[in-house]
Amino acid sequence: MPQHTFPHFREVLGQDAAVDALMMAHVALMQSQSPAESCHVMTAEALRTSGARVFAGRDGSGRVVAIGAFKPLADGAAELKSMHCAAALRGQGLGRALLEHLRSEALASGLKSLWLETGSAPCFGAARALYLSEGFVECEPFGDYAADPLSVFMTAKL
Repeated sequence: MPQHTFPHFREVLGQDAAVDALMMAHVALMQSQSPAESCHVMTAEALRTSGARVFAGRDGSGRVVAIGAFKPLADGAAELKSMHCAAALRGQGLGRALLEHLRSEALASGLKSLWLETGSAPCFGAARALYLSEGFVECEPFGDYAADPLSVFMTAKL
């Protein structure tokens, strides 16, 4: 996907059926790739009730092609959650554009750092590479997380 065709990302305020559909696909994918005790994915409803800010990108036809969120933590921090791009558009820079948008929104909100948990399995390799290339560093578990060989924890200052 060329840079000029990236969707505009907008905050999702309230329930949105198209966003919820892509979120359901994300939840199903995460549940298929990690055992329940190591799967920390949140449903759209759980994100909404947690106080997370959810963002979606739509293509020119209005189809939701990317979603992502950040959930407040303590002390000016937030956790990145549910970053997901439509399968057909992966590998074209859409995930990087989504991450840049989420970082920009977090910074504009006065946040000082972002944290995340992702998988350690090979299927999460592209995600880990993206985060590392954007300045995230591996860290110890944070918040309510416990050490888990199937999880990788990362953080970045804003």
